[in-house]
Amino acid sequence: MSVEQLPEPVKAGRPKAAEAEARLNDLMDTAGRLILEKGYSKVSLEAIAREARVAVRTIYVKFGGKAGLLKAILLRYRANTFDPLTLDAPNRPIRDTLLEFGLRFHSMVSTPAATALYQIVVAEAHANPDLAEAFWDAGPRQTREQLARYFARPEISAQFETDAPPDRLAIYFTNCLMGDQLRRFLFESRCGVATTPQEIEQGIDLFLRGVMKR
Repeated sequence: MSVEQLPEPVKAGRPKAAEAEARLNDLMDTAGRLILEKGYSKVSLEAIAREARVAVRTIYVKFGGKAGLLKAILLRYRANTFDPLTLDAPNRPIRDTLLEFGLRFHSMVSTPAATALYQIVVAEAHANPDLAEAFWDAGPRQTREQLARYFARPEISAQFETDAPPDRLAIYFTNCLMGDQLRRFLFESRCGVATTPQEIEQGIDLFLRGVMKR
């Protein structure tokens, strides 16, 4: 082999952006799996760091701690569900927009992992307020704010008969959409929820009949 054919030496230094992102994703995958397997309070940052092969300091620098790590996991999961955003399309019928949103929302909250996490939050939130706050900030609050922004758009609110504020409409809508899912989260041992597209449509139509101008 000639000198010209020798491979380029590997340069030491910081990992490339793609490599760094892959490591963070692997860290979040590992943390999510351990939390679902053992519970939030029973998984230490040391255990997560050891299995993900990172330094504990890395978790603190990137996420601020275990609650911040969980929040990042949930926000990533949410972004994957709602990418591209379903509420931003202009000149689209309200029902079509809300139906797509509802189907995506149910695909997000009805998985076995989502059910298991909800049960963990209910069981451990009192002893771990940071868990409750992280779950609320990355989950229900994001949904309500996303819907409230949509309902506040002038061309959307002009079609409503109600004078309820957008944030209240977001609560009404999610209540119609969820149905008895919270009961299933709490009292059914099996994971997952068998909510049909027809049931989602019924909930959306119930909401629209209550708010739309005749």
